[in-house]
Amino acid sequence: MLDIRKAQHRGTANHGWLQSRHTFSFGHYRDANQQGFSDLLVINDDRVTPSNGFGTHGHRDMEIFSYVLEGALEHKDSMGTGSVIRPGDVQMMSAGSGVQHSEFNHSADEPVHFLQIWIVPNERGARPRYQQVHFTEADKRGRLRQIISPEGADGSLAVRQDARVYAGLFDADESAELAVGPNRHVYVHVARGSVEVNGERLDAGDGARIRNAGPLNFARGEGAEVLVFDLRPNELPTMP
Repeated sequence: MLDIRKAQHRGTANHGWLQSRHTFSFGHYRDANQQGFSDLLVINDDRVTPSNGFGTHGHRDMEIFSYVLEGALEHKDSMGTGSVIRPGDVQMMSAGSGVQHSEFNHSADEPVHFLQIWIVPNERGARPRYQQVHFTEADKRGRLRQIISPEGADGSLAVRQDARVYAGLFDADESAELAVGPNRHVYVHVARGSVEVNGERLDAGDGARIRNAGPLNFARGEGAEVLVFDLRPNELPTMP
């Protein structure tokens, strides 16, 4: 059974240069019933106006990844990394013992739309690291492509947690099934468009908690882009 949370029930933040939607409690948005799921702590759906962004700030002991939907996101950090993240790119910053970074809209003319997602790691004080991989549309078209895994398997990014993340694109008669162990939790987030998950229609911004998941079927997409999180059977995130 899918425990669906509709997009309009998410938290909101309007800073002028930043329009954000919070799936889980974040910043000034607090909801006792939305404190994350398993090791998934944050899904922020962010839109940043041209030439604006987040100034230098710090993180530690968190696995943070960005998934760009439109535009270009510029990243700089205290590890010496400088990069621009565009649609198809997935960026992972493992903050570990501590890192400073900034994120800005790389364009002076176009907005950037991206998801920033936090996963609680399974260890504290690890060495910070940065990863970035590009996945083509063909990689995700009509299938669920693993983009994050504990081992960095099959060209995915490595995460310090027992978690796997898949990305898929679905239109018309395209479909895919994901076999998930019976003792796993799953979170589904629809980044855009709409898709049916085990016969339930989810629209852009919708999410679904699925406990003891079993096989999941994705079908009847309409311009759908979806992220699927295969997670430990914990109800709420806890630091190691």
